[in-house]
Amino acid sequence: MAISRTPPGETPPAEGCISEAHVERPDGGIWEHPALWAGLVLLGSVVVAGFFLARIFGFA
Repeated sequence: MAISRTPPGETPPAEGCISEAHVERPDGGIWEHPALWAGLVLLGSVVVAGFFLARIFGFA
């Protein structure tokens, strides 16, 4: 087994690494907020159900 020159608990140095820290991408806006979409779907289903209830009870 090879003898490690890196002390235990330390990260060994990278050899020839040319990478850079990644740039954080911007916020995805409305597409990253599924609660908004779920709320819109729920609101639409309540409106449609209300319409049918109004038809059943003779209000529309």
